[in-house]
Amino acid sequence: MNDHGGDEESSRPYFFLSYAHTPRAGARGAGDPNHWVRQLYRDLCEAVLQLTTVPAGVPVGFMDESMHQGELWAERLSEELATCRVFVPLYSPRYFNSVPCGQEWYSFTRRPVYPANFDSERTSGIVPVLWAPMSRYRLPEVASELQFNHASFGPDYATEGLYALMKLSYFRGAYELAVHRLARRIVEVAEETVIPVGRRLDFNSQPSAFNVTAPTKRLRISVLAYHRGDVPPERNPDYYGEKRTDWHPFRPAAPRPLAEHAVRLARQLGFQATVHEFDGEAEEIIAGGEPTAPGLLLLDRWVLKDERWRELVRRFDRADCGWVSVLEPWNMDDPDCAEQHREMGELSDQALRFTHRAARPSFLGATGAQQPGLGSLEEFDDALPRAAMKAKYAFESRTRTEPEEPPPPRPNLRDAFRHGRGRDGPGLPAHDDHPREAGDRPDDGTPFGGGTT
Repeated sequence: MNDHGGDEESSRPYFFLSYAHTPRAGARGAGDPNHWVRQLYRDLCEAVLQLTTVPAGVPVGFMDESMHQGELWAERLSEELATCRVFVPLYSPRYFNSVPCGQEWYSFTRRPVYPANFDSERTSGIVPVLWAPMSRYRLPEVASELQFNHASFGPDYATEGLYALMKLSYFRGAYELAVHRLARRIVEVAEETVIPVGRRLDFNSQPSAFNVTAPTKRLRISVLAYHRGDVPPERNPDYYGEKRTDWHPFRPAAPRPLAEHAVRLARQLGFQATVHEFDGEAEEIIAGGEPTAPGLLLLDRWVLKDERWRELVRRFDRADCGWVSVLEPWNMDDPDCAEQHREMGELSDQALRFTHRAARPSFLGATGAQQPGLGSLEEFDDALPRAAMKAKYAFESRTRTEPEEPPPPRPNLRDAFRHGRGRDGPGLPAHDDHPREAGDRPDDGTPFGGGTT
């Protein structure tokens, strides 16, 4: 963080509009459903502009229109989330089910918030908006903890949500009132809090703040590959980057590193995927601790030429970590791979002997048991869903809670009464000297005498 004076402060956008991208309806010629969010953004920018002294040419707010695609979108989001003054989430059922929206919320809240004045009680830079009514839905903890009075934006807004107020001409006046008061609230929060510019975080690696997904819906994608600094002389370094997770074996066919591509595929399966370097967590996996989520290991077979990595993979294989599936991309259009495929296939079979042997026929392609590996991006795309689901099933099997021993049966006074009748003994007395009142029941709740009520 550098202090460049007031010019930098005045150039910071007032708000970051966070919303869930809505897919187009299947009908032919269907309009863009995100048009209404863009209209709200324009109206909100205009209203904030009227209430502030934002200089000409300086953006009032930020709205992501990339649909979370493109190589630079994550960097741009990180930049805006680190500099904006206020975070404005559009509440809807789809919003709280969106991993990117949860990552945006989490990234913004990593920044500290200070009240601007001694007597101010502002402790949050979040100004939520009811895009759709949420009364029938349970909010995540981070949202339910916010103390926010939505009724102050008008009764129709609190009942219908801002989307309905925009769409229906009947609510035009209510919409304009809600936008004005929302803009005023954004400016108030920006002026009553001090939220310093934060660090630019690696957006893709951030967790979702909502964290409503069960552990079986998470997926840890680990990469064991070279980075550009340790590629051996006989290997083309163009397939590697600064980090191991930048491995790009199918370039130029794939527009992004393989781990990012795998995250997109995993999200289509409903997983909440995160990316990690395998060597940073291998020991914990091998040690056999309780797994926190199913996993995928994206293995670059070239690392098996290094005895250190080969031994690590052997130990992983012997640990029988079934909840981590192995994928071994091996681009047959890469001249190095085409030349070395037999040798590297043999090294793979030696290092992953038990993993390959235990592969079920339906998962052969997903586990890399075929010597050439996954020879194209299409084969990788076909294999990943099977591998991810295989890991999920193994994780569920390992973490399934065993049923507890049933408790000993409770004493049955009715049986004791029957057994004790007509004889003295440890049961009830032979003669009932204590008449029961109507409604008396034994501890098990069964009427005396076995009759029905």
